[in-house]
Amino acid sequence: MNLTKLPFTIDALREAYRAGLRPEQVIAEAFRRLDAVGDAGIFIHAAREQALAEALALGEPDGRPLWGIPFAAKDNIDVAGMPTTAACPDFAHTPDADAFVVARLRAAGAICLGKTNLDQFATGLVGVRTPYPVPKNAIDPAIVPGGSSSGSAVAVAHGIASFALGTDTAGSGRVPAALNSIVGLKPTLGALSATGVVPACRTLDTVSIFALTVADAWTVFEAAAAPDGADAYSRPIAVPALAAPPPSLRIGVPDAASLVTFGDAIQAASFRATIADLAKSGAVIVEMDLEPFFAVARMLYEGAWLAERVAAVGDRLTEKPETLHPTTRAILEPGLALTAADAFRGFYQLKDRAAVCRKALAGIDALCVPSIPAFVTLDEIAADPIGPNSRLGTYTNFANLLDLCGIAVPTGPRADGRPGGVTLLAAKGRDALCAAIAAGLETGPLGATGWSRPDASLPDAERPTGDEIAIAVCGAHMSGLPLNHQLTDLGGRFLRATQTAPEYGLYALAGGPPARPGMVRHAATGQAIALEVWALPKIAAGAFLAGIPSPLGLGTVKLEDGSSVKGFLCETQGLAGATDITSHGGWRAWLAAGAVRTPPEVVA
Repeated sequence: MNLTKLPFTIDALREAYRAGLRPEQVIAEAFRRLDAVGDAGIFIHAAREQALAEALALGEPDGRPLWGIPFAAKDNIDVAGMPTTAACPDFAHTPDADAFVVARLRAAGAICLGKTNLDQFATGLVGVRTPYPVPKNAIDPAIVPGGSSSGSAVAVAHGIASFALGTDTAGSGRVPAALNSIVGLKPTLGALSATGVVPACRTLDTVSIFALTVADAWTVFEAAAAPDGADAYSRPIAVPALAAPPPSLRIGVPDAASLVTFGDAIQAASFRATIADLAKSGAVIVEMDLEPFFAVARMLYEGAWLAERVAAVGDRLTEKPETLHPTTRAILEPGLALTAADAFRGFYQLKDRAAVCRKALAGIDALCVPSIPAFVTLDEIAADPIGPNSRLGTYTNFANLLDLCGIAVPTGPRADGRPGGVTLLAAKGRDALCAAIAAGLETGPLGATGWSRPDASLPDAERPTGDEIAIAVCGAHMSGLPLNHQLTDLGGRFLRATQTAPEYGLYALAGGPPARPGMVRHAATGQAIALEVWALPKIAAGAFLAGIPSPLGLGTVKLEDGSSVKGFLCETQGLAGATDITSHGGWRAWLAAGAVRTPPEVVA
């Protein structure tokens, strides 16, 4: 086996291990690749001996999901026995215990290669605010590597690590991914524990995941996500197996006035091409004014959250300012003058602005934005350390303030060869939806490796978990239609599109607008009716049921494969004055026909 050509994707490594490859060989190859790249800025601490010892101790494959998979950790995340510096040598200490997330990954069989470089104390989006050598962008050494998780992104983009941990407060899990043509998963706040992580803004921080593919990022997320009683900000988030998204989605995108690319016409064209691909896949594209989101983004380095960054650095800013990077110090020092009153004014203003953003997102399944508005070169950031950094956060700074989850995904090279990419954002807990959409968009080379991108097609979702109930919907509750939010707002997730057994009639009920369907079982004369099956948390089923108006109700619906699920059915007395639309085969088809009818009375 030629290890030099082996992709370090999780599936490729699993296959190689089944063929007899040993983890110690993979670790040796990982460090050979690091040496071949010749970039002294990627790792602050390369744990060659420790990683090799862990590989030798793994024994035989045992079915753990990350058995023998090499990864790297940003150097503000504790790994037992390795120094944590947060890119500040005076802060260096060696923890005795792993961060909660690292412990889960190592328990799943992953092997840590070492600690990667970052913008000091995770303050920056450029990746050059470090006293150590600056990592080189893996795609184009003339542009910044992206921060603050610079080393983690570059390590993955070169195929040295299968995945890497970063953190994300203002975009540090997405911007470096975009700049290095890899995937950056920024989960819902609290999904990944912050125990053992040096904070930047504790109320907004999350551990993030860099990987070469969406599937790999999700596999890592599944292994790492769990509630942590030691982290007061931890919260349980459902992490189902990655599955195909709903067939119809409403995707919000920046309108012409708020598609900000700072004059980069190639970036604008690349983004519009991706939106066209989404539309071709069946998504409804909804243009939106993003100015309310930009207004939220501008708050991140003001008032309460600048003060929170000062609190994270502690007394260092006043007692040891010489230990801070000059740009880090310049950003944080204005926070010393802030008062508690300033902070509360910021909280109030955020509430007001967030309400406007929530209203804008109503009825939208996900928001698709450029991951970065334009590229930043090393020369530009040397001339102005602040301005270009701020520009990189145009589409990222608002996400955590609004409690959105997100994932940055490469969409292939732009016309000039630089990496194209977009970010999918959605409400907290909708991580799986964002990842599923992203999997349908990812294309192009795997970072800087030259490896071919594996097939990203996704299967239908698995059956409901023990905490969920399957609900069949045949009308306005289906994906992309006006009442679908009643499912998604309650934590519903799409399972599959299918049909009933050929035993049902479908009617457009009298009354309205809006038009409403009613499905009735006619075992002898009915036909198959198109519908969708969704999984709804059992704890939310009562609230959903309470919103169902007469003459509709939940009954048992027989599907084409012979199985049965709970679903919408109509009482026969509710058919008075209804239109029989059974021949259309489904509500969507009837809506698409667009016929305005005067419904004849039908006999129940």
